[in-house]
Amino acid sequence: MHLTVGYLATPTGDDGAALAAAFARTFDAEVDVVLVVRHELPDGHPGRGQYQELLIERGQQWISKAVTRLTGAAKSVTPNVLVGESFPETLMAFAEQKRSDLIVVGGARDGFFGGHVIGPVSSALLHSSSIPVALAPRGYADDPPETITAITAAVPTRPGDDNPLPFAIALARAGTLPIRMLSLVSAENLAEAEDLTELRAAQVAAARKNLNVAAHALPDAPEIESLVADGMTLESALKKLNWTDSDVLVVGSSRFAAPKRIFLGFTASRILAGVDAPVVVIPRD
Repeated sequence: MHLTVGYLATPTGDDGAALAAAFARTFDAEVDVVLVVRHELPDGHPGRGQYQELLIERGQQWISKAVTRLTGAAKSVTPNVLVGESFPETLMAFAEQKRSDLIVVGGARDGFFGGHVIGPVSSALLHSSSIPVALAPRGYADDPPETITAITAAVPTRPGDDNPLPFAIALARAGTLPIRMLSLVSAENLAEAEDLTELRAAQVAAARKNLNVAAHALPDAPEIESLVADGMTLESALKKLNWTDSDVLVVGSSRFAAPKRIFLGFTASRILAGVDAPVVVIPRD
């Protein structure tokens, strides 16, 4: 596995580096750490070039903290201080060039501890990346796990919705990890059925079908679980689930996403806000 870590010299950057370290230990991954410094456009002033060189030099110092965290966790760690006008665009172009399996970043720091808040960089990635994006919750670096211990896939039950189960199965297989399929039911979905009982029955049937898919794909998995969480709202359903820092939740993109691109939908956004485990968002199809 190859990881590209988008690093900022902030607590947000430390959260992303901590998650990348857990992934690297679990999947014996190679890691590129990327820090992007602002491109200073020339205007004829002699100080512009010197200032650009200073930014690059400082970038080398800042990125060393992430490299230190990842050394020993990853198969290899390579620091990359790049110059670009846009952090997310430069990061995505680098990850595509490296054929990375995951882009790993931290979220914004202005939310509740352990939750997900989408900042400018993660927002850009979650609405255009061609590579799966792993998001660390706020404060993840304060007490990170050594490894990832379980994969959960938020599976859809409506035709046309993107299904993250194949990617989740690939992760579970690569790390010999247990996997569970999660279906979320709320009263908000009543328009899809005559009553919540009928809807829940349909969700259970879909969950059982996904369980059979996973059991066939992972015959040697230590554990396969399929569960349905329900509540009056999506948020209340999510509160009934228990998460640990070593869990990873995999969600799909919106049905409106371009092929092979991420577009974070409304439901996935609410899931991100309601869980305190790392989340991987995958491109459509």
